Amino acid sequence: MNSSAMLKSLWTKKFQKRCRWQIWQKSAGRKSERKREDEIAQLTTKETGRAITESRAMINGQLAKMKWFMDNVEFALADKITYEDEELVYKIVYEPIGVTAVITPWNFPFGMFVWGTFPNLLVGNPVVFKISEECPLTGKLIEEVMLAYELPQGVFSEVYGAGDIGWKLVNEKIDLIWFTGSTKIGQQLYKLAGEKFIKAILELGGSNPGVVFEDVDIPKILGKIYNKRFKLCGQTCDALKRLIVHCSIFDELVEALKKEMEAKIVGEGENLETEMGSLVAERQLHLLESQVEDAICKGAKVFVGGRFAENVKGAYYLPTLLTNVSKDMRVWNEEVFGPVLPIVFFETEEEAINLANDTIYGLGSVIFSKDIERAKRVAFKIDFGTVEINSAIH
Repeated sequence: MNSSAMLKSLWTKKFQKRCRWQIWQKSAGRKSERKREDEIAQLTTKETGRAITESRAMINGQLAKMKWFMDNVEFALADKITYEDEELVYKIVYEPIGVTAVITPWNFPFGMFVWGTFPNLLVGNPVVFKISEECPLTGKLIEEVMLAYELPQGVFSEVYGAGDIGWKLVNEKIDLIWFTGSTKIGQQLYKLAGEKFIKAILELGGSNPGVVFEDVDIPKILGKIYNKRFKLCGQTCDALKRLIVHCSIFDELVEALKKEMEAKIVGEGENLETEMGSLVAERQLHLLESQVEDAICKGAKVFVGGRFAENVKGAYYLPTLLTNVSKDMRVWNEEVFGPVLPIVFFETEEEAINLANDTIYGLGSVIFSKDIERAKRVAFKIDFGTVEINSAIH
């Protein structure tokens, strides 16, 4: 069945229209849209530790993306003509791939559900969804809402459990793996997909560099740098994890970051005044402490932070800035999933490029410079999946 026929049958315009956010009102009790959104936000905060203000902003942002997917699916699936003359028409016709295993991490439970599930459903791929074992209550709420919508049998289902359940799922008769998680597991899934001769979409670990040139306006980029590193307590795959700054502004930027970080309120996620919540679990705190301790033993200096928060009990760690960082340190070589930012300086453009590329991870990166031509030149030379220039994220 071609894409046009698919849209006219299972995924019709009527289906897409009904599938908009109003489905979240159809679950038990017919709660209002606003109450349902807040319920998801509250669960996210309770299960992951993130600040409630962050959770609410995340829900709103993901709802906007969900709407975009639905509004643009027909355009995205329209046949693409690649060549045409008087006798021939060559075109790409999009068809569903088949049953998709969507496996998501704990840090963006609702957001990853939106990104992994909705595009697949809209193009005609039935989904078996597995949420992280760290946030089963959020997963249960998602399942409750989806099943209340009365989708055709087998279109959406959900499984729960740890990694063993995920492995059982991907070894079943599926046609596509959609996975966000660690590089180690991603490599194993990529190998499995090759053996099964099926497709895999993977978003894995990152140690994103941020290159800051000497011509920037520090007050204007300060908030961007902070949010790129410390949002969700630094527990984001695509976070800025290594800051590479031109030597002429190094001291000034470090001092500005220190003031920004010291002003933040670290505390319980449900407190409306909290600006940074906790790490997801104690094991993450222990890992972070060991990475920072390794750096200190090898000569790094803690410019700010470097310890757990004393005003609250739990896996809370203060936003931390490390200077005098060298390439033999774990904070440089490993993915640091927490509120710790190593910062180094460079003198030449070539040195900045080499420092940025000095990682096994290639997820994302960001360049800050008023010289757009230089930023573009550097962007072509650093080896990452995405390169942002003067990040628009505040």
